[in-house]
Formats: sequence, C-alpha cells, structure tokens
Amino acid sequence: MSERDWQAHFTRLADEIERLQQGAETTLSSFVAEQSDFIRFNAGKVRQIGSVSQGKLTLRLIDGARQAYSTFTVCGDVQQDLDAIDAALAALRDSLRDAADDPHLLFDTTQWQRVTRRSGHLPDPQALIRTVAECAQGLDFVGFYAGGTIVRGFASTGGSRGWYEVDSFNFSWSLYDPSGRAIKTTYAGDDWSDAAFAQKVEQAAARLPVLALTPRALSPGGYRAWLAPAALEELLGVASWSGFSARAHATSRSVLRKLHAGEAALDPRVTLSEDLDLGITPGFNEDGYVRESVPLIDAGRSAGRLTNARSAREYSLQPNGALASEAPVALSMLPGDLPDDEVLAKLDTGLYVGNLWYVNVSDPMNCRLTGMTRFATFWVEHGKIVAPLDAMRFDDSLYRLLGDQLEALGAQPELLLSDSTYGERATGGMQLPGVLVRSFELTL
Repeated sequence: MSERDWQAHFTRLADEIERLQQGAETTLSSFVAEQSDFIRFNAGKVRQIGSVSQGKLTLRLIDGARQAYSTFTVCGDVQQDLDAIDAALAALRDSLRDAADDPHLLFDTTQWQRVTRRSGHLPDPQALIRTVAECAQGLDFVGFYAGGTIVRGFASTGGSRGWYEVDSFNFSWSLYDPSGRAIKTTYAGDDWSDAAFAQKVEQAAARLPVLALTPRALSPGGYRAWLAPAALEELLGVASWSGFSARAHATSRSVLRKLHAGEAALDPRVTLSEDLDLGITPGFNEDGYVRESVPLIDAGRSAGRLTNARSAREYSLQPNGALASEAPVALSMLPGDLPDDEVLAKLDTGLYVGNLWYVNVSDPMNCRLTGMTRFATFWVEHGKIVAPLDAMRFDDSLYRLLGDQLEALGAQPELLLSDSTYGERATGGMQLPGVLVRSFELTL
C-alpha cells in the first residue's frame, strides 16, 4: 500500500465497520502503519539496509460492559481487508457471549475529528550512504538510521475520527577509538540537513583524541557535573515509568509519591509537561479521548498526573487522554539560561556526562536512581576536557539532582525522539535541556 492511500484506506474500513455494527455494539478501531527505511553502519560502511511497509488494525468490540480485542495485519487490498474485518467481528461477538463484565471499562462517547499531517525533508537512503562515507572517512563510525512516515489512526462507530501522519528520522552513531571507548551522538527530527549531520560528526571527532589519553580514576563520592540532555533523558525516562501515573499514585507505587503528596519539592526552575504541542505523538488515544497537554511539574511542585480511562473509572478520577501506560510520551522541560558554549566554563572542574546507561530505580520511596556512565563521559579541569572517565556506577536521587543540587539549566533544549523500533517505529520522545548540578554521586 502506498503512503498516499493510507488515510483513504483506513476511512473506507472504518465506514464498513460502522455498517457492520449490530444492536448496541460499539467498535473502537486503532490503526498503526509505517513506511520506513533502515540502515545499519559499521566502520562507516553499510552492513544492513532495508525498508518496511506495514499496517495493523486493532478492533475493540464493546457490548454493554463487555469487551474483546482482535489485531491483524492490513494488506492494503480493500476486499481482503474487509473480509478480515467481517471475520474478526464475528469471532469477537462469539467471545463476548462468555466474557465477564469489565468493571473498569470506560471510553469516550463524544464525536470529534482531529487530523495531523506533516511532511518532512528526509534523506534519500542512497544519498545518505554517500554522505556518511564522506563524513566518516578515517573514522570508526558505527550507527543506525531509521526514517520515513509514521501513521496512527483512530475511528469509533460513535463518529470520532483521528489521523496522525508524519515524516521523521532518527540517526544515532558512535565514533570509536582504538581503546574501545566511544563518543555517541544522535540526530533526529523531520528536516534533514547534510551540513548539520556533518557538523555533529565533526564535533564528536574533535573529542576523539581525548579518548586516547589515560582515563581519570575517581574515588566514589559527589562530583560537580554537567548532565547533557541525553543523560537527563535516561533519568527522567526511568522516573516516568510510574512517576506521573495516576494509577501508581493511587496505589502508592509512584517514585514521585513524595512530590505529589507535597512532602518534597524540586527547584522552582523545574517545569515539566506532557506537551502535545511538540507534535511528536498523536492527539488521541486508543480509548477515543482527544489528548491535550498536561502540566506535570510547575515551578518545582506537582501540578498534575496522567490519567487513563481505566484508572479514572477505578479511582473516580477525570481521564485526560493518557495512554494505558500513563507514562509521558511527549515530555517537555522548560530551559534555563546557560548557553551550550558556556557549559564547560561554568562547570569549571568536574564531570561532563554525555550519556547514562542501564538506569533503574534503587530506592522508589526517595526516587533514587542507579546506573552507569559510559560513552562521552569526561573529566573537566578549569573549563577544559582533559581526560576520559571509565564507566562508573552512580546512585542519586532525582529530588537532589533537580532540587537543592541544581545550579543551572541549559538554554537550548534538545528534541530527543524515541528510537524504539520494536514491532514498529514508535512515536514520542522528550525535549530537554542539559542540567548543571553541584554534586552527582558516584558509588564505584
């Protein structure tokens, strides 16, 4: 199925599903599709290349308080897909006969229309291969590119229609030194620029000589540190598993429980939101609710939580369009006033942390997170990078890092799109600044 046919094809299927309804049934239909190119590089050369065109349709049949689901691949042929829908609805009706009532079933019954279509400027795969070959000449360049069109659709037999179709790319790569150390860089968005890509490769390559130096050995303890946006993304990503969930808060399992209870606060400069205005995720969810931006932390204090329809029904709350996971998928943090070109001078002496790895929760009551430093972590003295740092474990609380230890926020936030390709390319991501902290706790 070609890109231009996706919306028309889904609309045709949705109309047919409405015609096939019986009695008081309601069907919620969710569509996921993509047309993507994938290229894997090693030593600056192509090691794997391919493209994927796929679509999946999920039918959710609801009758009273009972519901059942069916997901199948859409082939693009109208008649074959209509036959599959007919068979799926018949099977779902059979399964509903013996299904128990769902006490937490809730879905939106209003009628709405929402369409987002955004065409981007993406690199031609063959042209990208040539660009990488030129920019990576003489470098041990290892990377993975994924780009193309991502589609999400929704339709209800109650008359709602949602469509989201955007072009985007996500390219992450590492430059390796003979020592085995590396510098990792990411370039993502919807407007590809050869010049911007070349500049990122050049900036990373300029730091390669530092990797060849003897690594600085540090004892466990607290160190002044700059956490780049990619490092902060790892911390907030793990904290977001339960941190902003209404369900987790209601069951006292949120790692930010103290913040929501008013027992803790972050620095007043910290403001976070689920920002639908970023346009990196659909403005509707699988329960048929229109999604809007949700303030999560305002001036360091809890401002709201993400509430899915099931949580709303179970805990007598108001749904706000959150996904089933109740984790943010368009997390945005307001920037500060520290320009990128002044970061090292402001840091003076301490750690420059480009990335963090294997982050997990070590103490959920106090939102303590643990993990490893890895790529692009350097020791800085008097505003100059002087040595690499071998991987070390950290263990610190987000209440500290974004609380009393926060010294400055970067002035230029970076858009970090999700690089997940499990099943299909994911939507969403984060827009974050880097943060300068007075103390970042290394444990071993």
